[in-house]
Amino acid sequence: MKHRIKGKKLNRTSSHRKLLLKNMSQALIKHEQIITTLVKAKSLKPYFDRLITIGKKGNLSARRQAISKVGDIKLVEKLFSTLAKRYETRKGGYSRVLKAGFRYGDCAPMAVIELVDRDEEARGKDSGPIQEQKKSNQNDENKDQGTAVATG
Repeated sequence: MKHRIKGKKLNRTSSHRKLLLKNMSQALIKHEQIITTLVKAKSLKPYFDRLITIGKKGNLSARRQAISKVGDIKLVEKLFSTLAKRYETRKGGYSRVLKAGFRYGDCAPMAVIELVDRDEEARGKDSGPIQEQKKSNQNDENKDQGTAVATG
Protein backbone atom coordinates (compact mmCIF):
# COMPACT_ATOMS: atom_id res chain seq x y z
CA MET A 1 0.00 0.00 0.00
CA LYS A 2 1.21 3.47 -0.87
CA HIS A 3 -0.26 5.46 1.98
CA ARG A 4 1.16 8.96 2.45
CA ILE A 5 3.42 8.59 -0.58
CA LYS A 6 3.10 11.58 -2.89
CA GLY A 7 4.89 12.45 -6.08
CA LYS A 8 6.80 10.35 -8.55
CA LYS A 9 10.29 8.98 -7.98
CA LEU A 10 11.40 9.92 -11.52
CA ASN A 11 14.01 7.13 -11.37
CA ARG A 12 16.27 9.31 -9.19
CA THR A 13 17.53 9.36 -5.64
CA SER A 14 15.78 11.67 -3.21
CA SER A 15 18.60 14.24 -3.24
CA HIS A 16 18.70 14.25 -7.05
CA ARG A 17 14.92 14.65 -7.16
CA LYS A 18 15.05 17.63 -4.78
CA LEU A 19 17.73 19.32 -6.86
CA LEU A 20 15.80 18.61 -10.06
CA LEU A 21 12.68 20.31 -8.69
CA LYS A 22 14.79 23.17 -7.34
CA ASN A 23 16.49 23.79 -10.71
CA MET A 24 13.23 23.52 -12.64
CA SER A 25 11.47 25.91 -10.27
CA GLN A 26 14.35 28.38 -10.67
CA ALA A 27 13.97 28.19 -14.45
CA LEU A 28 10.21 28.60 -14.20
CA ILE A 29 10.50 31.67 -11.98
CA LYS A 30 13.06 33.21 -14.33
CA HIS A 31 11.47 32.40 -17.70
CA GLU A 32 7.83 31.80 -16.67
CA GLN A 33 7.61 28.98 -19.23
CA ILE A 34 9.77 25.86 -19.70
CA ILE A 35 9.63 22.75 -21.84
CA THR A 36 10.26 19.41 -20.13
CA THR A 37 8.89 15.89 -20.05
CA LEU A 38 5.28 15.40 -19.06
CA VAL A 39 6.01 13.51 -15.84
CA LYS A 40 8.54 16.09 -14.66
CA ALA A 41 6.08 18.91 -15.41
CA LYS A 42 3.31 17.17 -13.47
CA SER A 43 5.69 16.66 -10.53
CA LEU A 44 6.81 20.28 -10.63
CA LYS A 45 3.33 21.82 -10.68
CA PRO A 46 2.31 21.23 -7.02
CA TYR A 47 5.85 22.04 -5.81
CA PHE A 48 5.83 25.34 -7.68
CA ASP A 49 2.27 26.25 -6.68
CA ARG A 50 3.31 25.86 -3.04
CA LEU A 51 6.23 28.22 -3.69
CA ILE A 52 3.89 30.94 -4.94
CA THR A 53 1.63 30.38 -1.94
CA ILE A 54 4.68 30.87 0.31
CA GLY A 55 5.49 34.03 -1.66
CA LYS A 56 1.99 35.39 -1.11
CA LYS A 57 2.47 35.21 2.68
CA GLY A 58 5.25 37.77 2.42
CA ASN A 59 6.69 37.55 5.94
CA LEU A 60 10.26 36.82 6.99
CA SER A 61 9.61 33.17 7.77
CA ALA A 62 8.08 32.65 4.32
CA ARG A 63 11.04 34.38 2.70
CA ARG A 64 13.46 32.05 4.50
CA GLN A 65 11.43 29.01 3.42
CA ALA A 66 11.51 30.21 -0.19
CA ILE A 67 15.28 30.79 -0.07
CA SER A 68 15.78 27.25 1.20
CA LYS A 69 13.60 25.83 -1.59
CA VAL A 70 14.72 28.06 -4.48
CA GLY A 71 18.27 28.90 -3.46
CA ASP A 72 18.71 32.13 -5.43
CA ILE A 73 17.99 35.41 -3.66
CA LYS A 74 17.24 37.33 -6.89
CA LEU A 75 14.65 34.77 -7.92
CA VAL A 76 13.11 34.81 -4.43
CA GLU A 77 12.86 38.59 -4.75
CA LYS A 78 11.01 38.16 -8.07
CA LEU A 79 8.78 35.55 -6.44
CA PHE A 80 7.82 37.87 -3.57
CA SER A 81 7.61 41.14 -5.47
CA THR A 82 6.32 40.31 -8.97
CA LEU A 83 4.65 36.91 -8.87
CA ALA A 84 3.02 37.22 -5.43
CA LYS A 85 1.44 40.55 -6.40
CA ARG A 86 0.28 39.14 -9.74
CA TYR A 87 -1.54 36.22 -8.08
CA GLU A 88 -2.75 37.86 -4.85
CA THR A 89 -6.43 37.47 -5.81
CA ARG A 90 -6.07 33.95 -7.28
CA LYS A 91 -6.62 31.06 -4.87
CA GLY A 92 -4.40 28.42 -6.46
CA GLY A 93 -3.75 27.10 -9.92
CA TYR A 94 -0.85 29.41 -10.67
CA SER A 95 0.70 27.18 -13.34
CA ARG A 96 -0.59 25.01 -16.16
CA VAL A 97 0.79 21.96 -17.96
CA LEU A 98 0.19 21.70 -21.70
CA LYS A 99 1.10 18.60 -23.68
CA ALA A 100 3.62 19.31 -26.43
CA GLY A 101 3.97 16.14 -28.47
CA PHE A 102 6.78 13.61 -28.29
CA ARG A 103 10.55 14.03 -28.18
CA TYR A 104 12.50 12.86 -31.20
CA GLY A 105 14.83 10.00 -30.31
CA ASP A 106 13.14 8.28 -27.40
CA CYS A 107 9.52 9.34 -28.06
CA ALA A 108 9.12 10.67 -24.50
CA PRO A 109 5.95 12.72 -24.00
CA MET A 110 6.88 16.40 -23.71
CA ALA A 111 5.00 19.21 -22.00
CA VAL A 112 5.14 22.96 -21.56
CA ILE A 113 4.69 24.18 -17.99
CA GLU A 114 3.93 27.86 -17.77
CA LEU A 115 2.52 30.41 -15.38
CA VAL A 116 -1.06 31.52 -15.82
CA ASP A 117 -1.12 35.20 -16.88
CA ARG A 118 2.61 35.05 -17.58
CA ASP A 119 4.81 37.84 -18.89
CA GLU A 120 5.52 37.11 -22.57
CA GLU A 121 8.86 38.96 -22.53
CA ALA A 122 10.34 36.93 -19.65
CA ARG A 123 10.89 33.83 -21.80
CA GLY A 124 14.51 33.39 -22.85
CA LYS A 125 15.76 36.35 -20.82
CA ASP A 126 19.15 35.63 -19.19
CA SER A 127 19.06 32.13 -20.62
CA GLY A 128 22.81 31.63 -20.78
CA PRO A 129 26.22 33.15 -21.18
CA ILE A 130 26.59 35.59 -24.04
CA GLN A 131 29.73 35.28 -26.10
CA GLU A 132 31.39 38.51 -27.04
CA GLN A 133 31.63 39.27 -30.73
CA LYS A 134 35.16 39.62 -32.03
CA LYS A 135 35.74 42.98 -33.56
CA SER A 136 36.17 42.70 -37.29
CA ASN A 137 38.48 45.76 -37.37
CA GLN A 138 41.13 44.00 -35.31
CA ASN A 139 40.94 40.91 -37.48
CA ASP A 140 41.36 42.99 -40.66
CA GLU A 141 44.39 44.79 -39.19
CA ASN A 142 45.96 41.48 -38.16
CA LYS A 143 45.44 40.10 -41.65
CA ASP A 144 47.01 43.17 -43.22
CA GLN A 145 50.04 42.95 -40.93
CA GLY A 146 50.41 39.24 -41.62
CA THR A 147 50.40 39.72 -45.36
CA ALA A 148 52.83 42.64 -45.12
CA VAL A 149 55.31 40.54 -43.16
CA ALA A 150 54.91 37.58 -45.50
CA THR A 151 55.45 39.65 -48.64
CA GLY A 152 58.10 41.93 -47.14
